[in-house]
Amino acid sequence: MGADIVVSYRNGRAGIVQLNRTITTPAVMYLRKSGVMKAARLLSLLLVLQTRQRVTTAELAERLEVSVRTILRDVEALSTAGVPVYAERGRHGGIVLLPGARLNASHLEPAEMDSLSLAGLDGVQRKQLGITAAHDMAIRKIAARRAAGATADTSLAELVIVDNSGWLAADAGELNIAELALTLRSRPRLRIEYRSSGAKHATSRVVDPYGLASKSGRWYLVADDDHVAKLFNLDRLEHYAALSEPVTTRPDHDLRSVWDELKQRTEAPGRVDITVRLRESRVDLARRILGSRLTGTAPGDDGWRLMTVSYPDVESVRQLLQFGNHIEVIAPESARQRVGELATDLADRHKMTPA
Repeated sequence: MGADIVVSYRNGRAGIVQLNRTITTPAVMYLRKSGVMKAARLLSLLLVLQTRQRVTTAELAERLEVSVRTILRDVEALSTAGVPVYAERGRHGGIVLLPGARLNASHLEPAEMDSLSLAGLDGVQRKQLGITAAHDMAIRKIAARRAAGATADTSLAELVIVDNSGWLAADAGELNIAELALTLRSRPRLRIEYRSSGAKHATSRVVDPYGLASKSGRWYLVADDDHVAKLFNLDRLEHYAALSEPVTTRPDHDLRSVWDELKQRTEAPGRVDITVRLRESRVDLARRILGSRLTGTAPGDDGWRLMTVSYPDVESVRQLLQFGNHIEVIAPESARQRVGELATDLADRHKMTPA
């Protein structure tokens, strides 16, 4: 006969994981009486052991974020309750799950399925969204299932790492993204206090949210502001409050369609083409910084390259100042003149003061 381990979650739903006949009914009763946190930890312990069969107490303690003494107490209690697990002493010892004691780990809870559907998030973003525990449990279940039919192939998870943050990225803001996501699930309108880029103070507005978006390590609220789709950087969202009325977004639009609309608007080709000379040694840097704004390139004089940069307006040539003396704006004349004005102002600010 099989047995079930019932694991409670904070939302009140219960998850069921089946065990084979070597796990007896007393083990089930023990887990049912163990409380939410302990039951989840014991299930995690069993999933790790199914994957490895023998794991040191120190490694288990580190992975489950408890003390070695707690691990030993859990193992002793599980063993007393009929689970075929025990502590093996000696240099090569550890916690051992007897061969044949297998969990049916195919059942994923809704929170776990949610976490896996957001496969593009990295560890930092999962923590910000409050789904780390559900994701880790889902991964343990998958690993245990894979171990049941183990092959010699290395899993892609061991060969690929995803880190969506930019290089030298600053710490995230203080806004609790997990709480905001939970608020959005009930689909209310929001009153937000938001500071636009470059503004000194935040202003209040009522928006109709579609959801959240994460891009290049930054989180955004995607919402209609007076029926116009906008992105609100969460680093500048100072406060929000859910209103009593439900969201009223535009018909036939959802988060994905609005996100595509905003991306096309942001990344659309500019209306002004700027021709520049750039040193060959800075071409790779220009591709990283300018991205899709770099619309053309051709050989130039010795050590230089001709390039075309597309901007929405002439004033945007400010961005090119970061290339210092490695760049020269050729055309149009209005862009060349503006860069000259900006460079002159910068040089004047850095004149040496006579001793």
